[in-house]
Amino acid sequence: MRLVIRNAAVLAAAIFVLGSGTAWAGVEEVKVPFPFVVHGTTLPSGTYRIQREGDVLEIQGERGNKAAVFVGAVPAAGHDPAGKEPSLTFTHHDNQYWLADVWSSPDDGLAVR
Repeated sequence: MRLVIRNAAVLAAAIFVLGSGTAWAGVEEVKVPFPFVVHGTTLPSGTYRIQREGDVLEIQGERGNKAAVFVGAVPAAGHDPAGKEPSLTFTHHDNQYWLADVWSSPDDGLAVR
């Protein structure tokens, strides 16, 4: 039961992060309310600009947050858990949130390597 609650919280956070009503146009500004790990780099909570260039994601901190990371990605399996809304999904492991997927539409997502 605890795992189900934690996964629901992660999904809720993912939907909160990218709550815009438009499809992803290649660059999106997101607000992540918790620190998270991308490709071994821990990024603080804050506002980020995520740019998608093919199968590479650039995650760049905004508004005084100088954190940045480039990460390769592969097509994600399944469908966007937020439905038609762009979203980020995270996994929770060892008391940390790890960026798992970046979804731009219901069927267009990238899984972080």
